[in-house]
Amino acid sequence: MADSDHKPGDARARGETIARILASDAQLAPAPLTTEAYRFLGDTDLPASRYTCQAFFQQELSKMWSRCWQWACREEHLPEVGDHYVYDIGPYSVIVTRVANDEIKAFINSCTHRGTRLLGEEGVGHGQGFNCPFHGWSWHLNGVLKDVPGRWDFPHVCEASHSLQPVACESWQGFVFINLDPDASPLHEQLDVLPDHFAHFPLDQRRIRLHVQKVLPANWKAAQEAFMEAYHNFTTHDSPTGGNAQYDIFGPHASRFIHTIGHYSPESLADYPGDKWRAPPLTEQELLAGIPVTQRPWQTVRPPARQALNCYARRWAASWGSIFRRCRTAKCSTRSNITSFPTRFSFPAVLISMAYRFRPLGDDVDSCLFEILMLEPLAEGAKHPDPPEPVLLGVDQSYTEIEELAWLGAVYDQDTSNLQLQQQGLKTTRKGVTLGNYQEARIRRFHLTLDNYLAGADCE
Repeated sequence: MADSDHKPGDARARGETIARILASDAQLAPAPLTTEAYRFLGDTDLPASRYTCQAFFQQELSKMWSRCWQWACREEHLPEVGDHYVYDIGPYSVIVTRVANDEIKAFINSCTHRGTRLLGEEGVGHGQGFNCPFHGWSWHLNGVLKDVPGRWDFPHVCEASHSLQPVACESWQGFVFINLDPDASPLHEQLDVLPDHFAHFPLDQRRIRLHVQKVLPANWKAAQEAFMEAYHNFTTHDSPTGGNAQYDIFGPHASRFIHTIGHYSPESLADYPGDKWRAPPLTEQELLAGIPVTQRPWQTVRPPARQALNCYARRWAASWGSIFRRCRTAKCSTRSNITSFPTRFSFPAVLISMAYRFRPLGDDVDSCLFEILMLEPLAEGAKHPDPPEPVLLGVDQSYTEIEELAWLGAVYDQDTSNLQLQQQGLKTTRKGVTLGNYQEARIRRFHLTLDNYLAGADCE
């Protein structure tokens, strides 16, 4: 069929689809991996001003960031009663604290007297209550007003009116989420399909192995959109992977791309004859475990790779337990990038599972903070150790400075290398941003959902 015969959004890269590749495996893949959920969402250009305009950015802060569920910290940041975590987003600041062994609450980080911020910089801390550094007002750990110096002058102040202002707070898979909207709907409505997808990759039994933060010279949306498609792999990463990636739109808050390890699209190799790639890029498992895979890129490496991966999964099971037992081929040999609006990126994986977050830096439309969490399985019965302190990189620093990132350091440098040029170009362009109908559909879905928040509408 000629390209002109396709309806918008129907065209696909040449080669096998992800669904057919998974169907060829001897073991049946879990249902979430075989689900296909794409739909055409339009092809109109996005205004470049969405990434550069200060007024638009202020609308996002007041109408979207104040109304959506967002991951604030991990439960392992709050192991003991009295532990707290300060989370900042734009002009807002929230205190997340463990008030009992089985209860976590969140409050606005602001004194109910004259508005002073109670706790300083973002991050972990501990205490059995909260005190204002200005006039000494204090609150119990559960947010209830405790003491007011000179109480005789405040007969109009009571627990009901001047306890800390509560923030909606829920946990899922070890992540703690907050929502600044007093009328927030339950978290599960925004999670959409994620509970089903992560039933096969439980995150609550993982620990933070590494936490990296880096300032990026780009709008937060432009930065995260660089990770929402595999279309950039050919040029940015000089890699044949991702050409036949599958893109799924599950709902207004959840989307995914998925591609397989050891199987490359003919389209991705067509423009690179000869010895452009002497062997397929090493997978995460190959690099960590030394799996020998030497086939050339035009030959599928999936059969030998999946045998090796299954072998290593059984070996890992001896150390980490049930997470690797009866590990199916598809779970070892596919890569997924699942996004939960607005900024949570999850990469389900058997060994190292990654979580990304992109946030505005204060009120600066031209910069953002990119965070990477590497989540490693815990041994069966083991307690979560104290999480590591975040490693902060400045705009001009390289990810390769962090030894624990190993080969991924260079990959992240590639992923973020285009962002400053893109932000500069967005400021001067005379046209909008053009998106592919299929490979960049997740970006379009994101902007449709953002528009619903800005309009104050339900996000359907």
